[in-house]
Amino acid sequence: MTELFIKGQRDSREIALVENGKLIEYYEDTDNQIRKEGNIYVGIIKDIVKGMQSAFVDIGTEKNSFIHLKDILPKVDETKENLDQNVDISQLVKKEDKILVQVKKDSNEKKGARVSTHINLPSKYIALMPNTDIITVSQKIEDKDEQERLKKLVREHLSKGNGAIIRTSAQNKDKEIIEDIKEIEQKWEKIIQTSINPKSNKPQLLYKSENIMERILVDLTGKEIERVVVSSNELVEEFKEIQKEHKEYKNIKLELQNDELIFQTHEIGKQIEKIQNRKIWLKCGGFITIDKTEALTAIDVNTGKYTGTKNLEQTVYKVNKEATIEIAKQLRLRDIGGIIIIDYIDMKNPKNKEEIEDLLKRELKKDRSKTQVEGFTRLDLMEMTRKHICSHKD
Repeated sequence: MTELFIKGQRDSREIALVENGKLIEYYEDTDNQIRKEGNIYVGIIKDIVKGMQSAFVDIGTEKNSFIHLKDILPKVDETKENLDQNVDISQLVKKEDKILVQVKKDSNEKKGARVSTHINLPSKYIALMPNTDIITVSQKIEDKDEQERLKKLVREHLSKGNGAIIRTSAQNKDKEIIEDIKEIEQKWEKIIQTSINPKSNKPQLLYKSENIMERILVDLTGKEIERVVVSSNELVEEFKEIQKEHKEYKNIKLELQNDELIFQTHEIGKQIEKIQNRKIWLKCGGFITIDKTEALTAIDVNTGKYTGTKNLEQTVYKVNKEATIEIAKQLRLRDIGGIIIIDYIDMKNPKNKEEIEDLLKRELKKDRSKTQVEGFTRLDLMEMTRKHICSHKD
């Protein structure tokens, strides 16, 4: 049973996604953490930094955003970034030029937002990529025949000059995908029409990305959310509006609970408190520690109280195995993004290392966010990346 609990008001809320009583995702969406990631703007080029092949773009926010050459050049492959070193950014953009951009990474106290001309407009079954001919399928759809069927279907119904990422929820869908393509292309056409204003030379917000509640509902379209529990009449009205727009949500049970009581269900409050802990104990007696830095997140695996019953290699493997399942869970629960380095306990058996890597990949498939496991380095450190669901000011 999957349930969504939302505490607070429209402009300040806590969101908990719970599966069979276990907290699997938690977010804080407040005025102090206003998300811009995913927003689309008409921006104005304010300065060009040739030495960095980059430019500063005014999108109407407190700090100018930052765009790199690779985010201006046409994208030729969704999985690669082939950069022509002979191209000079000043050949492509000039000061005071208008430019259509999307925020890819939110600003923080030190830096402005990172933006790109490579637009990604998410919908239920696809993410539209205008101005490309790339059509790719979510890695979580493993059936090759289904991959090819979906690519063919989407290619036949996309307008010329548009590409798409086919989402996991598209699996085994047909008419729904065709309708979805029409809706998202109409949305994109409205954005384009709004952006065409020759008299205006000011930055403008053209499209605001979904809030976290909307994004969870869209991402879980193919699954069953049985109940949504909210703590204010304001949120009741907001969810009812979403139900009107999306018929697939009409059977979700909506409940209003007292603000102080809502997180007592399934002891959600206590589960949230544990997210703040640096150390997480494993059932076997081992533990992991999670340390975030500006550059990356480091996760360390320790045997702790566990001494095992057989040889050292089996003891280490058991701890690493339990740690892997917990790490995948914590990455999703804490919405940890960026570069992640896992320092497993050293394993001598190559087969054990291979099984741990395979297990990590399997567990990460439960995550709604995009993840990439790079494998063990020469120093026996596991490298991976994960994309934030909700942008944080770290």
